[in-house]
Amino acid sequence: MAIELKVPEVGESITEVMIGVWKKNVGDSVSADESVVEIESDKATVELPAPSNGVVSAILKQAGEQAVVGEVIGFLEAVASSQSTPATTPEPSASSQAQSVDVRRRVGSTVIGSVQPASGTGPVMPAAARVLGEAGVPPQSVSGSGPGQRVTKADATSAVSAPPSSAITGVSSEPQPVMTGTTAISSSETSRGERPVLMSPMRRRIAERLVEAQHQAALLTTFNEVDMTAVMELRKKFKDNFVDRHGVKLGFMSFFVRAAVEALHAVPQVNAEFRDPHIVYRDFCDIGIAVGGGKGLVVPILRNAEQMNFAQIEQSIGDFAHRAADNKVKLEELQGGTFTISNGGVYGSMLSTPIINPPQSG
Repeated sequence: MAIELKVPEVGESITEVMIGVWKKNVGDSVSADESVVEIESDKATVELPAPSNGVVSAILKQAGEQAVVGEVIGFLEAVASSQSTPATTPEPSASSQAQSVDVRRRVGSTVIGSVQPASGTGPVMPAAARVLGEAGVPPQSVSGSGPGQRVTKADATSAVSAPPSSAITGVSSEPQPVMTGTTAISSSETSRGERPVLMSPMRRRIAERLVEAQHQAALLTTFNEVDMTAVMELRKKFKDNFVDRHGVKLGFMSFFVRAAVEALHAVPQVNAEFRDPHIVYRDFCDIGIAVGGGKGLVVPILRNAEQMNFAQIEQSIGDFAHRAADNKVKLEELQGGTFTISNGGVYGSMLSTPIINPPQSG
């Protein structure tokens, strides 16, 4: 019996997603609740589990392709949980044959069911899958050099940038220089080609929010100098003891968060939201911390930061940073927030002009 793999609901108002990494190939066995594919929205990456034991029989959407909520992106062939090996595949019906033909058309001359992983190829890392998906390169054709023969981003970049083989009859493999006056210029050096790359849902949403903020918010940036001598001395004095007691380093961000909380209490207008015709003041501080993730900037929220001590703040930020790098921050952890802290100094910036995250005021 064929089981449909559908794009699940991934959040309020989200209707379109991008297919991430397929963790199973056609012909692979899968257990109930085992992750089959990653689904990327404009907020986070979620995993689609198998609804039952089975064998992946078809993949209709490749990594990097768009899909809408509720759309069928693949099929499982159900097997009994007591079976140790997949059952013999029954003869396909006319409808399934039509689906198979449609799948073949979607991917050109490549038949999904017949693709075998290249020798030396292991799991494909999310960053690598994105590069390959954008370039239209099948992940199965790339050999992995990472631990466990994983396909890394470097492997994907090399595969995408590798020149195509010159196997066309009658075309010389020798590069022919273009003569301009007395100077010979290689044709590869004068290339002015363009290559459209489909934006990920997260990248597209970031662009939309930036434009929205520019149009709807009254933006103002001011720069003030702060003497951090006392903070630096305090960190130096207690850094070893802090790590021993709490298992995390005492960084600058916890000081910034505590300072922001005190400032928001002193100037409540900055912790407010405009809801025409009212200004809504909040007696809590949900602080957003801008973190560079594997697929772009995300802003997870420290709920009730006014109730958190230094250790709790550092532990939470460390956890967010670790999971953001693997695109594992949950959707609900990115929603809300009353004030955001953006630390461009980690990228070497001396000054920056962050854009407001609506409906926040700062």
